[in-house]
Amino acid sequence: MKHLLTAAALCAAVLTAPVLAADGAASAPGKPTAQQSKMGTCNKDAADKKGDERKAFMKECLSAKKSTQQDKMKTCNKDASGKKGDERKAFMKECLSGK
Repeated sequence: MKHLLTAAALCAAVLTAPVLAADGAASAPGKPTAQQSKMGTCNKDAADKKGDERKAFMKECLSAKKSTQQDKMKTCNKDASGKKGDERKAFMKECLSGK
């Protein structure tokens, strides 16, 4: 029985080694993945938060999608309410350019 368990453990180790090696190669040093970059950015932004507030912020930050042009347009339109003519045109240009 003891030999059977040893053989099973040895087989499991041999079969999982290539999978583990492939994972290690994928996360080799160099350019960070998109998720790693996002995590770094969110971490910096959450530096002043602690506990539940930080946890909630990180969850929101990591799940946030990139803003689409349509989303940007809605936000800028909302922010431009009350502006007219050239003032509105200048505001919208600035807002949509992301500066």
